[in-house]
Amino acid sequence: MSFSSPPVIEEKEILAEVSAVPQEYRPALLEIIRLFRQSVTLPPAEIGFRQGWQEVMLRETQPVYNLWEDIDAE
Repeated sequence: MSFSSPPVIEEKEILAEVSAVPQEYRPALLEIIRLFRQSVTLPPAEIGFRQGWQEVMLRETQPVYNLWEDIDAE
């Protein structure tokens, strides 16, 4: 099984698309871009582990059954 690599998108293509968006919509576009970037990039595992450990030590945890509350299993 072979995987094809994602297409290479030149930065100028992205900038051209952004330039084509009317000025009044650019703040919303910028927010979308930032949220997208944050959703596809993960912090290093060490940071996540440290945060998790800190939450445990500060008793900022919840029982597992609380996490499943209000989830419809259908």
